[in-house]
Amino acid sequence: MTDATATPKLIGARVRRVEDARLLTGEGRYVADVRPPGCLDAAFVRSPHAHARIVAIDVSAARALPGVVAVVTGEDMAAMAKPVRAASKMAGYRVTSFPPLALGKVRYVGEAVAVVVADTRYAAEDAAELVRVEYEALPAVPTAESAASPGSPRLHEEADGNVLVAREFARGDVDAALEAADVVVRRRFRFRRHTAVCMETRGCLAEYSRVTGFLSLRSSTQCPGLVRDVLADLLDLPEHKIRVIASDVGGGYGAKASLYPEEISVAAVARDLGRAVRWIGDRREDLLATSQAWDEIIDAELGLRRDGTIVGLRADVLADVGAYSIYPWTAGIEPVQTISFLPGPYRVPEYRGRARGVATCKAPMGPYRGVGRPPAVFAIERLMDQAARELDLDPTALRECNFIRGDDFPYKSPSGIVWDRSSFTETLGRAREALGYERARQEQARARAEGRWVGIGFASYVELTGIGSAIPVSPGMPVATGTEAATIRVDPSGTVTAVFGIASHGQGLETSLAQVVGENLGVPLDSVQVVHGDTALSPYGTGTYASRSAVLAGGAAILAARAVRDKTLAIAAHLLEAAPQDLVMSEGRVAVRGLPERGVSLRDVAKAAYSGVRRLPKGMEPGLEATRFYDPYYGTASSATHAVMLEVDRGTFDVRLLRYVVVEDCGRMINPLIVDGQVHGGVAQGIGAALLEEIVYDEGGQLLTGTLMDYLVPTASEIPHMEVHHLETPSPTALGGFRGMGEGGTIGAPAAIANAVTDALVPLSVEIDELPITPERIYRLVKQAGAVDITGGP
Repeated sequence: MTDATATPKLIGARVRRVEDARLLTGEGRYVADVRPPGCLDAAFVRSPHAHARIVAIDVSAARALPGVVAVVTGEDMAAMAKPVRAASKMAGYRVTSFPPLALGKVRYVGEAVAVVVADTRYAAEDAAELVRVEYEALPAVPTAESAASPGSPRLHEEADGNVLVAREFARGDVDAALEAADVVVRRRFRFRRHTAVCMETRGCLAEYSRVTGFLSLRSSTQCPGLVRDVLADLLDLPEHKIRVIASDVGGGYGAKASLYPEEISVAAVARDLGRAVRWIGDRREDLLATSQAWDEIIDAELGLRRDGTIVGLRADVLADVGAYSIYPWTAGIEPVQTISFLPGPYRVPEYRGRARGVATCKAPMGPYRGVGRPPAVFAIERLMDQAARELDLDPTALRECNFIRGDDFPYKSPSGIVWDRSSFTETLGRAREALGYERARQEQARARAEGRWVGIGFASYVELTGIGSAIPVSPGMPVATGTEAATIRVDPSGTVTAVFGIASHGQGLETSLAQVVGENLGVPLDSVQVVHGDTALSPYGTGTYASRSAVLAGGAAILAARAVRDKTLAIAAHLLEAAPQDLVMSEGRVAVRGLPERGVSLRDVAKAAYSGVRRLPKGMEPGLEATRFYDPYYGTASSATHAVMLEVDRGTFDVRLLRYVVVEDCGRMINPLIVDGQVHGGVAQGIGAALLEEIVYDEGGQLLTGTLMDYLVPTASEIPHMEVHHLETPSPTALGGFRGMGEGGTIGAPAAIANAVTDALVPLSVEIDELPITPERIYRLVKQAGAVDITGGP
């Protein structure tokens, strides 16, 4: 294929985000901004019990309240919509039902029991308080450990226990390898429960026409295609009669990548009433009922030779997956991913990872930025630092001698993941250099001599991005997520519309995908309009999740742009009476190479394309657009190293980040400015996971962190200046050389900070094995060590 596109280059340019002007001036269009005439408001009645049977529901008082149009219970909803059943082909997985409204019993505080629909939100919420639900309390199942024990109350009668998923990955004889190892380090790690705090809470608006039988759902979702597909089944509607729109979404972080009961309920009630129905969740509902993440116990052992070579890794993971298996990702998404990625960027010859996901009386576990990798990286990187101390080796040297090497690629990990190529050694070396590692150690020694607790920590990781059809995004999931499509159309005026099935929720995809289209088509950036997040307009796609949009949508954009470009050149060649290979296309103009005055504009070509066959080469159909699908098959590896220098305050036990360095390799960068922003945001969330954020339930299953006064997220004052450096190793397997990078900051930060805090407290023999590292936890660890007078000096 002739490369007829000339400069200027758009891919790699630090272009300001084109969507920001709209979003920053209040012209974004979120669900709460849309209220069609006659729209009703919905409010949900939620369970105050963690585990209870529903004996009776009295809705008479609520229905009698002025303005109330309908009150729907679980039994009513059962006639309108099927329950969700998140299936998996994985052995050891138990399928359970998740009804839109609780049917028979409730399994966590905040579960939706009924929905009230009224002409105003005030009336709906007032009526919801009048719904009387009689409960028969059942014993709560508060923790994964208690839920997995014999004799524990069973949450799902259709399952034969509370263990909803069990999986093992193994290679070689790890027991023998650890038995023969010179050094074995072992620890129990605890990564506490977490949730996403998005700028925009969840919400949805459904409209249904009884005349056409058409359902439109506007939702704050990352996955409009997935939502449409499953609603067709649950509501027994043809897919072409359902439209799902996610125009502007105020953050998602994975938490909005799942199907929620509220979306089903609102759509079903709108269909039943033939009226528009809208629900906008408040912050407390978000903290109660939005999917949560992590909450894992990892027992891990790492064996090494005296020279530092890893000989084996063994781990058992127990995950609290909450009350239900979330669609489509299933209860296996977090624990199985953890054991999949636990070996990290290292050569681990013998491995066994076992995982169990256990149902408890908590909100369901779902995807969150990083999915399984933050706990996995936390465990393996903490073990690497402990092993370095045991062997009296520098922690960076131990990593370097165990990294997967350049001549090992493509490398098949013990869990079966194939790493195409990555830059593990290079990112670590660059991070050492950027931090000024030797000088930092000298500074640390001076601080220790002064009695200060200063530490340095590193974390290296690898993640699989842009996953194609070879493996499901979530293990065993039968939903196809390995392809995306792009439709690129040159309009008669010569401007370009590019339509995608992905849905942006803050990543800047309207800019980065326009850069891909513009460069490959040969038009300026401002000539390209990107349309996304609307199943009625886009070719088939599923949405934005798992660091896939740049790779899959970008790859589809390249293929479609090339097809349109080739047709453009063929038509231009016909108009100019020249050969296509003699033409160049740049800035929306096609000209004969070396003769720029002999050319035509893209507008002239488009006019010819839409004027009929009389102005086209013989046999060519009219029009100037193309749709192409892209499947990267395996996916591609992204990697990074994080380095942090911090100080633990001896009086308050607060952690202050002094330096933060990230060196990442996400392949060929489309827009370095956007990449920097993604890294900054990911690290900020990783800092929250490391130091602040924790969802807490009591033994009775009551949520104790139900406000943002209790669930602490980092503010600007907690986020340090970040030094971000880039390596660009183009992916050898993904079209365009792109790799995903939206999750990396969150993956590396918790482990790097945990290693740095441990390093700061090494003189006290304190190990950080639990996140978040709150001042209270540090205080207790220091007090338990008994090696220092915490009220004064050393």
